[in-house]
Amino acid sequence: MLQDIVANVPKARHAVLLSADGLPRGATEALLEKDVHTISAAMAGMQSLSRATSHFAGPSEDRQWHQTIIEFTHGWIFLIGAGQGAYLAAAAAPDVDMQQISFRMHRLVARLGSNLTSQPRVKKEDTAEGIDKAATRNQAASEAAFVLADLDAVIADVKGARHAVLLGADGLPRGATSGVSRDLADTISAAMTGIHGYSRATSRFAGVRDGAEWRQTVIEFQHGWIFLIAASQGTFLAAAAEHDTDIEEFATRLHEVVPRLTAHRTPRGKAEVDA
Repeated sequence: MLQDIVANVPKARHAVLLSADGLPRGATEALLEKDVHTISAAMAGMQSLSRATSHFAGPSEDRQWHQTIIEFTHGWIFLIGAGQGAYLAAAAAPDVDMQQISFRMHRLVARLGSNLTSQPRVKKEDTAEGIDKAATRNQAASEAAFVLADLDAVIADVKGARHAVLLGADGLPRGATSGVSRDLADTISAAMTGIHGYSRATSRFAGVRDGAEWRQTVIEFQHGWIFLIAASQGTFLAAAAEHDTDIEEFATRLHEVVPRLTAHRTPRGKAEVDA
């Protein structure tokens, strides 16, 4: 059944079914066993961190995670739920028909039903709940936020855009939009650093090519979107928007503002406002 994706979607490369514990449950042909184990472990970590950042996408009673998409210069990776405690990952070339591969993946999940799912060893909401509590505690500290005016302008101009955080390769925040406390920025930066690490670990799954680079990771929830994109000089930009936001416009504006953000290097322990 996994082979159906590769056989019927032009430019699709691989598919792996995995448990929430990072154990492979099945894979398409042409994948080495060690690569199957690597992608399964990375995707398990990816979905866990993706769910844990749901509050960053905005307040909502329904924070259901839908999918995580990773873009490289040489291909795409898609991750969706496949029943309780199971997930489906698929890789494709850069020019794949994204609607077609998404349709095939969801159709496969429907065919799998509960046959290949597994119970998670820990409650899937534990991590997210901990971050939610931290977010609640830190709302009152928003006056200590360090604001980047260029990011604020993007959030103000794009309908449905919520907030954004600039972070360094060390996992520390370099600045944020108005209303994001320093402690909340720390929490989001730590999670996004992990997501970036898992994203890069899946590069071979998307295909093997010299000079391949990670471009962005996009997380879709019932109530919103989260973007993590490469900036420069080892920095990254995490941004959130409502679900009905024009994500093409939002992504374009984020990529446009990135060059202007690399000059911001807020020292740890200082609240700094970019005028």
